[in-house]
Amino acid sequence: MFDKILTQIDNWVWGLPLIIMILVVGIFLTFRVKGLQIRLLPRALKELFRTDKSGTDGEVSSFAALCTALSATIGTGNIVGVATALVAGGPGALFWMWIAALVGMATKYAECLLAVKYRNVEEDGHIVGGPFYYIEKGMGPKWRWLAKIFAFFGVCVGLMGIGTFTQINGITNAVQNFFDPDKQWTVFLFGKEYSWTVVIAGIILTIAVALVIIGGIQRISSVSQVVVPFMAVLYVVVVLVLLLTHLSAIPSAIVEIVQSAFGMRPIAGGALGSMIVAMQKGIARGIFSNEAGLGSAPIAAAAAQTDSPGQQGLISMLGTFFDTIIICTMTGLAIVITGAWNVGLEGVAVTNKAFQDGLPIPGQVSAFILMI
Repeated sequence: MFDKILTQIDNWVWGLPLIIMILVVGIFLTFRVKGLQIRLLPRALKELFRTDKSGTDGEVSSFAALCTALSATIGTGNIVGVATALVAGGPGALFWMWIAALVGMATKYAECLLAVKYRNVEEDGHIVGGPFYYIEKGMGPKWRWLAKIFAFFGVCVGLMGIGTFTQINGITNAVQNFFDPDKQWTVFLFGKEYSWTVVIAGIILTIAVALVIIGGIQRISSVSQVVVPFMAVLYVVVVLVLLLTHLSAIPSAIVEIVQSAFGMRPIAGGALGSMIVAMQKGIARGIFSNEAGLGSAPIAAAAAQTDSPGQQGLISMLGTFFDTIIICTMTGLAIVITGAWNVGLEGVAVTNKAFQDGLPIPGQVSAFILMI
């Protein structure tokens, strides 16, 4: 029942009106900044590793702020989000994820620039910011009601959308796929059967996350800047091995992605119907993956040690580039090449299937890597 309600809400929220709004805003900002996400990409990469922080305000480094934002997306968005998009919308969904990421980089630049420009220094010295601050301070006190509405819905999205529910589900499923794929050790809780591995993993995660979050933004960022690069590099290396062992299949996979994106390989509902489904699922899951425009990244960006809003905007937009353009693309190609998107699986099981079928290692080892 709860799943059906969430599905109905999801279909309503991610309908054509919102998709059109997201694309229009992203395209508008792209023209306003004159294609900055492409022109200044090399400079953004250079700024990311700039070591001179003299005369800057903030609590964490720009790199740590970026890692804090990426910690919510790399992993869940790349493993679960891409798989869900391809299962629901076909290979063409990956193409629309690219489009969402391209215009989303301009959106991410704009929202993180505003976060630094309108951030606030509290009495205890903490620096805070985000959409609720730049709505009120940038648009004026009369818009405080809008800031409050954003804060409320932001909590709802963080809990049931891009955050808690989705992440704990993806992680515990990966743990179960490795330790107890056949659900041999189960327990009944709240009227439903769970594997003990899910319960134990959930408890461990709860304790670990609490120990990090209680320390505030500084502890979150200090952990993120170690964990995020580690898991990103490990994941990229593993998927790269899969792609290199299927190098000859990549061109045909790209052709299939583009053809599917424009309904040239129609599914039930005709060519136009398949194109709309691919667009809807691709853009929705693309934003789920990189969070461009959702307002979460600016909260972390506001605490960055920088004296230039534009500089932090450039660095923050790299999150969308790394997350979707690079990592999601690699995951999507792996899933399309192995055909894992079309075998009746869902969520993390799809990527797990792609790893097991595509990597030249035992399936149990690939499941362990994905779990990590």
